[in-house]
Amino acid sequence: MMFKIGDRAVYPGQGVAEITGIESKQISGATVVLYMLRVLDSDRKIMIPVSKVKSVGLRKVVGDDEVERVYSVLRERTKTVDRQTWNRRYRRYVEKINTGSLYDIAEVMRDLSRLKYTKPLSFGERKMLDQARTLLVKELSVARASTEDAVTAELDAIIAASQGDDATPTAASA
Repeated sequence: MMFKIGDRAVYPGQGVAEITGIESKQISGATVVLYMLRVLDSDRKIMIPVSKVKSVGLRKVVGDDEVERVYSVLRERTKTVDRQTWNRRYRRYVEKINTGSLYDIAEVMRDLSRLKYTKPLSFGERKMLDQARTLLVKELSVARASTEDAVTAELDAIIAASQGDDATPTAASA
């Protein structure tokens, strides 16, 4: 997968980044061609060897058809109740976030959003929910050429609608 300067790409766990340059550098006696990225959310600078793009998971921003699939993932009504301890769930969610797959990130947001209506989230889970929301909002706003506020409102509406009757805490968790 080749990118050019000015392209936007998604770096797993970091979010949407802009390709700000393509440079050759001498590293350990070998010439390595690097993509220079600037993460939009944090302004963090990242260098990725062009030869390692696939292995690090750098990918293009999703297209319109994929945006609709992400919204479908968020709308899914999962019936399984997660009885794992918070730290096991957290590790599983970290793995999903680090895949860079927008569908995995949407699952994390959906599952944690549903879980918070049945029991209090741990500090780590709240941070993970915020991270998943931020990653989704950033990429979807770029993909749809929309504002982050508009995408946030859409996501909130989808999550609220998917809660349905489950939006009220159960007697056991109250």
